Amino acid sequence: MKLLVFSDLHSNFRMASKLVALSQDVDVVVGAGDFCNMRRGLEEIIRALSGINKPAVLIPGNSESDQELISACRGWNHARVLHGRQTTIDGVSFYGIGGGIPITPFGSWSYDFTEKEAYELLADCPPGGVLVSHSPPFGFLDISSDGRSLGSKAVRDTIEQKKPALIVCGHIHGSAGQTKRIRETTVINAGPRGIIWNL
Repeated sequence: MKLLVFSDLHSNFRMASKLVALSQDVDVVVGAGDFCNMRRGLEEIIRALSGINKPAVLIPGNSESDQELISACRGWNHARVLHGRQTTIDGVSFYGIGGGIPITPFGSWSYDFTEKEAYELLADCPPGGVLVSHSPPFGFLDISSDGRSLGSKAVRDTIEQKKPALIVCGHIHGSAGQTKRIRETTVINAGPRGIIWNL
């Protein structure tokens, strides 16, 4: 299965147009959150992405909520919004968890969760498959501009327990476009340019 993965578009319409073009050569598109900016402009950027006519697995970032993303995607028949939920495409399980984990310092507009809430949201994540998380796992592709690890311990523990084949994340812009391994799991901090990955 060939995937196109991306994150942190932040209402970049030029990149959205490029992702629509890239999607023609893949089987599934995965968007790991932060489609808009601070809860504004979501409908417009989703409308731009809705030219993708392949199955699209999307999760909310901390810039939009689960319900806001579901509402924005109502006219996009190929989109599947996941947050504490899973879907199966051609025999491959995709499980999603959105939002900033742990809670960010950005204030009330940010869609955030505590580590405790994240463990609960991840409880039904199946083994194997693809885990899509806006926040990266703690210690992997999660270094802030001031050198701190800002990833999620709940996401890291879930990877170690459930051993997904792939985790697609974003959130920490300084690690965008990079990949690492946690034992047999590949971690991709996707970024807005998009990465094509053969699963």
